[in-house]
Amino acid sequence: MNDGPRVGSTAPGDPARHEADVPPAVRLSGVSVGFGGRTVWSHGDLQVPTGGLVCIIGPNGSGKTTLLRLLLGMVPPASGSVEVLGAPARRGNPRIGYVPQRFGDSVGEAITGRDLVRLGHTGNRWGLRRDPGVEAEVDAALAAVEAEGFAGSRLADLSGGQQQRIAIAQAMVGSPDLLVLDEPLANLDLRNQRDVVDLLVTLREQRPVTMLVVVHDLNPFLPYLTGIVYLLDGHPHYGEISDVVDDELLTHLYGTSVQVVRTATGDLYTQARP
Repeated sequence: MNDGPRVGSTAPGDPARHEADVPPAVRLSGVSVGFGGRTVWSHGDLQVPTGGLVCIIGPNGSGKTTLLRLLLGMVPPASGSVEVLGAPARRGNPRIGYVPQRFGDSVGEAITGRDLVRLGHTGNRWGLRRDPGVEAEVDAALAAVEAEGFAGSRLADLSGGQQQRIAIAQAMVGSPDLLVLDEPLANLDLRNQRDVVDLLVTLREQRPVTMLVVVHDLNPFLPYLTGIVYLLDGHPHYGEISDVVDDELLTHLYGTSVQVVRTATGDLYTQARP
């Protein structure tokens, strides 16, 4: 006699079953990474759930950018296995969009914003002929970041905030499942920082994309985070907000006194203690 699903099991079509079948966006198993005989970090054992907005934090030199390069397949692990979106990490994965640090420094000054976004789809194939399908995707990506009005300008003529919108559009043009951004708020004033955070939050609401963001300052992202990867004592960890945004942990992490403050409305922010 069939009495139906056991307690704790999931039936076909059950949303819980679907969630259980989705692999994590990132899985590290026994990973260490190093260069020239020097270990950057080791004992990487963590999983980052699919669908979240996750910041990566740690002191300077702890290996935050190295972690992104590992996920992008740009550097191999010295040991262990790295899975991204359910498959081994590999270079050129079209399911991943990437926004590097100092995006504007890595491209020619004469190139237009639109041409850069097009390259996010076509790679290095410039060509003279325009594919209507590609152009439609470029238009959609520019519209999503509200960059249509300045996309025809040379990158050198754009403000830092405008350049960052172009960078995000280029990373999103192929509708990736994972978007990784390395210090996207660096060198931006407070207004542009706020605009970029709002843009990323809106994109995540509109599209099924997981976001991993290396940050120097957690505060602009804190209201929207689903988790945090932190590099502590030479090891990467993943934790929930309530576990990581903690005076003692952050003080240990940064090597200086950090205080977590909760406002009367329940919002969190961190500040260095004098």
